[in-house]
Amino acid sequence: MSHIFRHILLTCLVLSTPAAFALTADETVVIANRKADHSLDLAEYYMQQRSIPKENLIVIATTWEEKCSRSVYTEEIEKPVATAVKQLLQKKRVRCLVTVYGVPLKIDAPPLTTSETQELNLLEEKIDIIQDELKTAQKQHKAALQKEISRIQNKIQALKKSNTRAAVDSELSLVLIPDYPLDGWVPNPYFIGFQRKKSHIDKDNVLMVSRLDAPTPSIVRRIINDSIAIEQTGLTGTAYFDARWKRPDTLKQLSGYALYDASLHKAAQSLKEQKLPVILDEQSNLFPVDSCFSAALYCGWYSLSQYIDAFHWQKGAIGYHIASGECATLKHSHFEGWCKKMLEKGVAATIGPVYEPYVQAFPMPEIFFPVLHEGHLSLAETYLISLPYLSWQMVLIGDPLYRPFSRKN
Repeated sequence: MSHIFRHILLTCLVLSTPAAFALTADETVVIANRKADHSLDLAEYYMQQRSIPKENLIVIATTWEEKCSRSVYTEEIEKPVATAVKQLLQKKRVRCLVTVYGVPLKIDAPPLTTSETQELNLLEEKIDIIQDELKTAQKQHKAALQKEISRIQNKIQALKKSNTRAAVDSELSLVLIPDYPLDGWVPNPYFIGFQRKKSHIDKDNVLMVSRLDAPTPSIVRRIINDSIAIEQTGLTGTAYFDARWKRPDTLKQLSGYALYDASLHKAAQSLKEQKLPVILDEQSNLFPVDSCFSAALYCGWYSLSQYIDAFHWQKGAIGYHIASGECATLKHSHFEGWCKKMLEKGVAATIGPVYEPYVQAFPMPEIFFPVLHEGHLSLAETYLISLPYLSWQMVLIGDPLYRPFSRKN
């Protein structure tokens, strides 16, 4: 997407859907958990620093664990938040929710019933039997057996209801929408790539959601402070993109990994056109340890739950790594996932999935980074238009009002 075309498209979106843009502190609502240590203190600190009205605080009472059940989410998070937001909407516009340290991170699939467990065991036994048959089956029968295994595996997947797992924040983006499918994702009507598609949810009721969370409360405070400080000077440094392959000759009809690898190339090219220093690696190896100095922006793949300490992060840096489960936890000390480690190492904002999202669920790098760098939109607004799916796995961690490249500076 060229710089000129992107600017025209963004302008058209702003003019056609004004309620989705120009996020202000007054439109931002903060959610804290009174049962979690530090949650309320951090929420109040953030609201003071950003001049968010006191009435924009929602205090819930729920588990302080990172994972909750669907019933806990519905009764202790979704319902009180929906009620409070609807009350605020009688007086003002609400565009963004901010979940704070101590609010659960992810929703688990519902437990299996006794009969479902029995059925699951039978299906797994069938797979074992068919796999034994495969060892001695004649060539003409192997394809049929493998097809049967695939059919049973799909049935197991449906039985486990793993597609109902989600990030709490992603579900909260639809908290004003009373009825939507929980099995799988919901296309985001604000995603630039879906602008010509008909949406089955009310676009005006979709909320931006960001999270002020980290391994420790002190890191959350640092995120808040760094974001505000950098807005006064502007984020400087180098953008690093870690692709795995060379840019393809044609960018048409790409999908899956090839699409996202090409998107890294496009993001790098767009930022070069915007005069930002860019380093693009197009080899299969990741950036080696201690090789990325003055890192302001980053996107790359693929090191699953194993952060590579390649970066010297600039204050206020933003980045994300394309891999499954990189935001599965922010609190477990042994976890080496990218979201947790990047926050510990100094970034101000990152993005990641709490479970298996599939690559097509990640924000498109070619949209996220160039639009953020243009400076017209905040972090949460940029995330909104670059994110393909809601009611799914992705989480944005950072101050939603953060504008690291604001042209007013």
